[in-house]
Amino acid sequence: MIGANVPALQTEDFTRIREVRASAPEKIAEALANRQQREVPTSGNLFIVAADHPARGALAVGGNPSAMADRYDLLNRLAYALRHPGVDGVLATPDIIDDLALLGLLENKIVVGSLNRGGLYRSSFEMDDRVTAYDIPAIVRDRLDFAKTLLRINLGDTGSLDTMIANRDAVNAAAAAKVPIMLEPFMTARAGDKFVNELTAESAIQAISIASALGTSSAYTWLKLPPVDNMEAVMRSTTLPTFILGGDTGETPEQLYGRWEHALTLPGVRGLVVGRSLLYPQTDDIATAIDRAAALVHGDGF
Repeated sequence: MIGANVPALQTEDFTRIREVRASAPEKIAEALANRQQREVPTSGNLFIVAADHPARGALAVGGNPSAMADRYDLLNRLAYALRHPGVDGVLATPDIIDDLALLGLLENKIVVGSLNRGGLYRSSFEMDDRVTAYDIPAIVRDRLDFAKTLLRINLGDTGSLDTMIANRDAVNAAAAAKVPIMLEPFMTARAGDKFVNELTAESAIQAISIASALGTSSAYTWLKLPPVDNMEAVMRSTTLPTFILGGDTGETPEQLYGRWEHALTLPGVRGLVVGRSLLYPQTDDIATAIDRAAALVHGDGF
């Protein structure tokens, strides 16, 4: 369930999306061109929901391997989140952003375009995560507000070098276009047949140090970081504005909210960018999950 009193999208909403895509695709560009934009604030925190996971074939949440496979259910959940007064925006790939634009759900929201999903989950080229979604010219074309890249660095895999170069190029293009870009850096290691992110303060600091130096200018670079232990040391490793991410960590809601609450008190932290743990909470009660996260970011009176 999403929640007993949560408004849902209607069948006609999805019918309209399908009809526009088939018969009048130019209306997608029109919806993006005409949407009411909201400036990225220079003070205060932001709460952004993330939905770029399907583009890497990462559909699992918790013990459900196909939780994000139902696009209609995902859009329904995003619709609730974006109608919530405490949610400031959304992070996604073009397929989802286009749907949300047609639904009128991006008005006065911060819209973040995800650039790279090339490193498909458990593929032989997973560490070669080159740009396969938005690029900076497309973000400017669609009047989006932010760019985002994932930067996983594996010291034993040559694909990470191409990923770093792709991130460098994205940072350069973003700075030239004066588009803020958030990098999500991780040191990554192989564990059996998959890669895992190293969620320690030491690894986070190493990844931050590498990511911060990418490009010919860091003027428009932001960070998106996991809430690891000893976040005080992590945040002392950078002067870049930083969002805290959620992730599918397996922690209890109390543990996760506690980490977010603590991280939001630290200098340099500018809000939350959270996806699966709020769109698909363990209780499946989005209403409560979003309310609670919004209160952490904006205070009880959001």
